[in-house]
Amino acid sequence: MSDQVSDGVRTTRSSAFGLVLWLLAALAAGLIGSQFMPGEWYASLAKPSWNPPSSVFGPVWTILYLLMGIAAWMVWRDAGFSGARLALSLFIVQLVLNALWSYLFFGLQQPMLAFVEIIVLWCAILATLLAFWQVRPLAGALLIPYLCWVSFAAALNYQLWRLNIQ
Repeated sequence: MSDQVSDGVRTTRSSAFGLVLWLLAALAAGLIGSQFMPGEWYASLAKPSWNPPSSVFGPVWTILYLLMGIAAWMVWRDAGFSGARLALSLFIVQLVLNALWSYLFFGLQQPMLAFVEIIVLWCAILATLLAFWQVRPLAGALLIPYLCWVSFAAALNYQLWRLNIQ
């Protein structure tokens, strides 16, 4: 009996540690992306009427990164790395693409290039969502708001590019 309790405590600790690591991984993408903030260049762009206020982006992205981390943790906890190699690899790829978008758009000030990249990101998110869904449907469902927000962001990116072609 004591072995079972000991194993249960160890599993709970390992699972909690895993949750923290997956949350940190997701939030790290946001931290990297946040190094390239909107500045004077972005303020000077013509924007569509449906462009959200700047104050919306931080809270929305924080929630999305937390949902991403929880979803990855669920997949990892249920299947481990070996059982979900493709799903977790896709997750990491889309995190890299997520951080890259901010660099392309705000850092390099290249809306066209950022638009092409966000389409690739959208595909990577969809692939991750579907792979997560196969392991645990709730984990896939947790990525739906992210896919929706990136769909909106892609439309906004396109409009910003179109409105500011020089």
